[in-house]
Amino acid sequence: MKIWLYKGGLKLIRKSGIGKAWEHQKAALENTGVAHTKQFGFDYDIVQVNTIFPDSVFTALLAKVMRKKVVYYAHSTMEDFKKSFRGSDFFAPFFKKWIGFCYCLGDVIITPTEYSKELLEGYGIKKEIMHLSNGIDLDFFNRDKESGKCFREKYCFGADDKVIISVGHYIERKGIEDFVELAGRLPEYQFIWFGDTNLKLVPENIKRAVETKLPNLHFPGYISSEELRQAYCGSDLFLFLSQEETEGIVLLEALALKIPALIRDIPVYEGWLEDRKQVYKGRKLEEFEQLARDILEGEAPSLTEQGYAKAGERSIGKVGETLRGIYWELLENKTEVQKGKERGMSRYSYKNT
Repeated sequence: MKIWLYKGGLKLIRKSGIGKAWEHQKAALENTGVAHTKQFGFDYDIVQVNTIFPDSVFTALLAKVMRKKVVYYAHSTMEDFKKSFRGSDFFAPFFKKWIGFCYCLGDVIITPTEYSKELLEGYGIKKEIMHLSNGIDLDFFNRDKESGKCFREKYCFGADDKVIISVGHYIERKGIEDFVELAGRLPEYQFIWFGDTNLKLVPENIKRAVETKLPNLHFPGYISSEELRQAYCGSDLFLFLSQEETEGIVLLEALALKIPALIRDIPVYEGWLEDRKQVYKGRKLEEFEQLARDILEGEAPSLTEQGYAKAGERSIGKVGETLRGIYWELLENKTEVQKGKERGMSRYSYKNT
């Protein structure tokens, strides 16, 4: 069995969650010993596609002509396309039709959560859809004090400064306006947002938010994974105000590095992250403001160990084992009973991973 991890178009979105997801898939296959390649050849059995660009469609169609199997990762939905770039709300219905066409090219469609699976099923997609986390590399995202010190030294934060971090593109859906508003309401804390988007592509309200000048508000732009790991280690609170997600890889990273997390209460976290058990959730600015103070001043119980345990459930190793099971299901013609005995799992056990 050999998997072609198609990476066409990833250069355009390497800074996004999809780019990270591709890296996680690669690590998962390496972790479980599944043979894979990044280059086209005639000896692959399954092509795994992550993007919805025309080249990815061509690749999936080519695989069908060659009688190969296609695993299509559904990272995007119409819901998370909205409130992103200029005109995104207008084009959202067309985007929905396009991604439906793309995903239906897969013999199997994989999406990160039960929530995104339900959205896709609501589009009328008839192909089998499974939910499987994008995963988290617990070996890389491993907390240490020295990394935190490097972060604080680089950005000139003192040992007594309370630092609030967020990560994402400069788009409305990510909650950037609320982040800036909270920086104004909480001048005693430092707010720093990592990520980048060409401001020519976003609405004026988002451009104004990013260009807001406050002494405690910082927009350093995009940083490497190593620098981001240091930032998590050196921060006191991860504030993730996204209004729509299919999973939220950066939240998994924060939980893995045992940083307190305050998130917006949205449907994707239902059945996974519980309020005041692994994370703190809020819906309004006033709630975020009060909860941030309570967490940073030690008036709210620490949930970092519980959050870390939740991240561990979605480790790269576990994701890799599940992926391997999905591949065998595609390639083998054995009965469900035979395959279940050989792998010690039922045919549908991976759907709840």
